[in-house]
Amino acid sequence: MFYKLRAFWSQSFGIPTPPLTEKNLPDQTGKVFLVTGSNTGVGYQVASILYAHNAKVWVAARTESKALAAIEDIKKEHPKSQGKLEFLYLNLSDLTTIKASAEDFLSREDKLHWLNNNAGVMTPPPGSKGAQGSDLTYQTNILGPFLFTKLLLPILKRTAENEPKGSVRVSWAGSLAVDLQSPNGGAVWTKGKDGEETLDGEKDNRLAYGVSKAANYFFGTEFGKRFGDRDGVLHNSYNPGNLASELQRHVAAQYPTFAIWLLHKLLYPVIYGAYTEIYSGLAPELTLQKDQGGYIIPWGREGSVRPDLIDEAKKESGQASRLFEWCERVTKEFA
Repeated sequence: MFYKLRAFWSQSFGIPTPPLTEKNLPDQTGKVFLVTGSNTGVGYQVASILYAHNAKVWVAARTESKALAAIEDIKKEHPKSQGKLEFLYLNLSDLTTIKASAEDFLSREDKLHWLNNNAGVMTPPPGSKGAQGSDLTYQTNILGPFLFTKLLLPILKRTAENEPKGSVRVSWAGSLAVDLQSPNGGAVWTKGKDGEETLDGEKDNRLAYGVSKAANYFFGTEFGKRFGDRDGVLHNSYNPGNLASELQRHVAAQYPTFAIWLLHKLLYPVIYGAYTEIYSGLAPELTLQKDQGGYIIPWGREGSVRPDLIDEAKKESGQASRLFEWCERVTKEFA
């Protein structure tokens, strides 16, 4: 409990000035970035900052009309940019579509400097399901990003061969829920209909959200362990911060009025979340040697998570490894 309170306080109050913003970010000419869920909220702000600094940014989203509208708005905000904005269809809640999205990207691009797995859902209405019938939170926040990232590992590796070590990165979206809402060890398991082990917690969507955010921390550590050092790619995860974004749209119907009032008192403008994410993807002080599998906290600081989660990430057969193997099994037919 003490660690949860400390994490809540240190990541919500008295946060230092962001070290990397649109004001001091170096020119990004020649760099290619892919930001999922970047048609709105913090992802939109990340895409806007990168484009303003002449990067090529892929706006990966489910709804083309919204993504194209976002692209036009970003272009209007930065008329002098020499960068590019491209739309990529990506529906993380339907595993049958993800391979086609990855192949579409690979057919039109030959490098990728940062994959930012920013997209996700937060406590959708109870009973919400993805296209394959799994819990919507698990499918959108865990299985979809896992499969998409696995399919893009080859281009990340190729890009890393020609770039400074640790500058090619994959980042995963955690939140304060990693510390406050995930169960002991980060995940709960049960037997599925096929008799195989599967993630539990679907009946409690707040628990499912906590598990999904812990899973993204585990992805940062496990992908780093299995592929990062081998490929020269830095994998990390982040808590973007307590933000007033569209992610909160389902919350009001599920929490007491006082809790909603208190929540809004703790929320910051989404641009600050973009600073956290930009730091995760571009801060030069993050290195393969000391920051593989690292966790970034608002508004761009090297942080940590609960000790039980760190222990599970380090164990050979801990929760991080179990989660990875479960994702491998569930997504195999769609790869």
